[in-house]
Amino acid sequence: MKIQHPFARSLVTFRSWPFVIDLGVALCGLAVFFAILHMAAYWMGTPVPVVPISHSISALPLYAFYSLVRIGIAYLLSLTFAITYGYIAAYNPRLEVWMIAALDILQSIPVLSFLPPVVLAMVALIPGHQLGIEMGVILLIFTGQVWNLAFSFYSSLKSIPREMTEASRIYRYSAWQRFWQLEMPNAAIGLVWNSIVSVAGGWFALIACEMFTMGDRNFQLPGLGSYLQTATFSGDMRALFAGIAAVILIVVATDQLIWRPLIAWSDKFKFEQVESSDRVTSPILTLLQRSTLLSSIPGRIWTHIEEPIYRRMAQTKTCRIVQPLDQDTKRRSGTPGLWIAAALAILVIAWGADQAFLMLRTVSLADVRLLLLGAGATFLRVNASLLISAAWTIPVGVAIGFNPKLARIVQPVAQVMASVPATAFFPILLIGLVKLGGGLGVGSVALMLLGTQWYILFNVIAGAMSIPSDLKEAASLYRFTRWQRWTTLILPGIFPYLITGMVTASGGAWNASVFAEYSHLRHHTLQTIGLGAQIDAATDSGRFSILLLATILISLMVVTMNRLVWRRLYRLAETKYKLEG
Repeated sequence: MKIQHPFARSLVTFRSWPFVIDLGVALCGLAVFFAILHMAAYWMGTPVPVVPISHSISALPLYAFYSLVRIGIAYLLSLTFAITYGYIAAYNPRLEVWMIAALDILQSIPVLSFLPPVVLAMVALIPGHQLGIEMGVILLIFTGQVWNLAFSFYSSLKSIPREMTEASRIYRYSAWQRFWQLEMPNAAIGLVWNSIVSVAGGWFALIACEMFTMGDRNFQLPGLGSYLQTATFSGDMRALFAGIAAVILIVVATDQLIWRPLIAWSDKFKFEQVESSDRVTSPILTLLQRSTLLSSIPGRIWTHIEEPIYRRMAQTKTCRIVQPLDQDTKRRSGTPGLWIAAALAILVIAWGADQAFLMLRTVSLADVRLLLLGAGATFLRVNASLLISAAWTIPVGVAIGFNPKLARIVQPVAQVMASVPATAFFPILLIGLVKLGGGLGVGSVALMLLGTQWYILFNVIAGAMSIPSDLKEAASLYRFTRWQRWTTLILPGIFPYLITGMVTASGGAWNASVFAEYSHLRHHTLQTIGLGAQIDAATDSGRFSILLLATILISLMVVTMNRLVWRRLYRLAETKYKLEG
């Protein structure tokens, strides 16, 4: 006898009463509207750099609201930047090498290195309002979210099968049509899974961004990050565990209300010739699809916006004349706008180099020696955490992506664990290290793993899920051995995603070094030799010249790794392991 799940019976009720779904959607929209009004009133008020943080549990809902707004806005900015940046890099060969190298450097620079210029610039640009401080914090969270999204979108564009690109030209797709009907669908799975990790990176940065010291100035904003930090510094374990529980509750709700529906929705963009028998489902997505209010919105948008755009595009030369692929690439690479942007970038870099030289003149030789020693130590820790993460995330990620039954159990747990900020667990781990009488030498590698492993895991899951079902069935039909499946199907199939995960995990490890190598805990300050510790100490003391030199050292090491390792692996992914028909 088949037993029907209680939630399935509730779905039948909602199907019979679509008005209930529309009412729920309308109430959510109304809540968002009032939230915008509240935030606008708060942001346009008088700036208050230091807000007293209450440890009362009743204050958690308001703090959670402020933190969610900051992370949400930062994520939308990150997604917009990632798509724009990745699109330009993928289709402009002359700029591609420089843009990817810059992206690799930026994603490896710890968030505290961005802190002084970003916060000071925003406060100066928007004086007299809380908005200046808030925008500075949001941009700092943005630096913790954006890079893996940009890498994912860029990698997806480079891995589009050539016959699909040629078909879009044969059918005279405009750039707008090609973007929405070819490029975005091909990138959807990777973007969704990297969005999960990006938001986790946002939570990670939140702990550092809502409460910090910059020279002789203190900043403390209401939010979960400040709540967790003040609870840690004061040793209030009740408040600390309450804050962590609030974060976990938010992550679970986000997983069920946002990520699960998006994963189920993006599954339809898998590139395959036969339909898979195992499809990802989401009850929330099913409810939303039955909303008459939501289903009518796309039609109205199409009628009033997209149809006139397509009619105008149909008259352009691009749609009337089919351009060969190579000609189109050459045409894109030399537009005057790009040359102007390059010239402006050179001027900005020249001015920045001059200012940096003046600042670095104050650094002593002893400081340089200490920074070089710290650079070597942190480099070894970063690569150790990268190898340890890859050792377990590759087999586990493939198992989750290939086995739907296992995925239903493990996938939500992994999403929750990844989205809970690693910095929320740092105080607990630090307390354990203090009680054991240990330091941060080997323990810093364990702390780095918390901010590194999820980038690889979720990219491997996305890669395994994107492997066409017909290729999996062919492997089973020809009775591939386990070794043959891994070397012929799995590793080549996940390779582009794996490289993206490794690159962004490396950046995550460099970011985590700031927290892993230098931490405050009540009356204790735990630190070990490393660039992360020196960046944190320089930020606290306002020694911006040390902060700049440490950032330059990170950039040099990242550029070296990019040219020797990552650039070659990306080229291999674009050629040998690109899915072709």
